[in-house]
Amino acid sequence: MNELLKFILNFVPRPWLIRLSFWVKPLLIIYYRGNQFVDPIDGKKFRKFLPYGYGKSRANALSPSTLSLERHRLMWLYLKRETDFFSKPLKILHVAPEQSFYKKFKALKNLDYTTADLHSPLADVKANLLHLPFDDETFDVILCNHVLEHIEDDTRAMQELYRVMKKGGWGILQVPMKSDLEKTYEDFTIQSPEERKKHFGQYDHVRWYGMDYFQRLEDVGFDVTKDFGSHQFTEEEQKKYALMKGEVLPIVRKSV
Repeated sequence: MNELLKFILNFVPRPWLIRLSFWVKPLLIIYYRGNQFVDPIDGKKFRKFLPYGYGKSRANALSPSTLSLERHRLMWLYLKRETDFFSKPLKILHVAPEQSFYKKFKALKNLDYTTADLHSPLADVKANLLHLPFDDETFDVILCNHVLEHIEDDTRAMQELYRVMKKGGWGILQVPMKSDLEKTYEDFTIQSPEERKKHFGQYDHVRWYGMDYFQRLEDVGFDVTKDFGSHQFTEEEQKKYALMKGEVLPIVRKSV
C-alpha cells in the first residue's frame, strides 16, 4: 500500500488525484472503519488511517473519509475551538482549496466563500497568487496552506495575500517547515523534479522553510502568532486525531 501511494503521489497530477478521490473514498471508508482514530472534520471513526508521504511515508496520516492530513485536522480543531469561523458572517478566500474542507465550508451559511487556484477543479476563480484578481481589503479571512513552497517569488505572493485581506482580518498560511532549520533553504537553479524531491522533499517544491518563515510574513506587514500547535492537545487527543507532534499553525493578522 505504501509503495502504491508513493507512486500515485509522485506521478499522478494533482487535479486528477482530486477527481479520482471521489470514486475511491466510499471504498476506503468501508474498508478502514473501526474505533481507533477519529477524523474531527466529519466525526467518522476508523481502525487506522492511511500512510502518506512523497518520500518516507508517515503512518496513520491520511483520513479515509475527508482525506485530511495531520495539518488539516489541526487547522479544523483550531477553527472550532479558537475562532468564530463557524458562526460569524465572514468573507473568505481559500487558496488551493483542500478537499477536506471544501464541501464543509461551502455549506456554511455564514460564509461568503471564494476559492481560487490556477488548476484545481475546486476553484471558483482561476487565479495566479502573484496577481490576485481581487480589490484591496476584500476578505476577512484567508486560508492558504502548503502553497507558498511552490512559488519562487513567495514575497510577492505574501504581499498579494496581505493586500486583499481586510484591516482587522486574519488568516492561516501553513507551509512545510523544519524546526531545526534557522534559515529557509532555497536554490532556484534546482529545476528537475528528481533534484527538487531530493533537496526540498517533493518534486514540485522550490524550498524548505526554516524558522525565519515568520519573519518573512512580518516583513510584508502581517502580525504573526506561531505558538499554537499540536502540543495544545492532550496525549490522548493527539493519538485519537492522529496529529503531528510539535506542528506549528501560523496565524497571521492585518492590523487595523
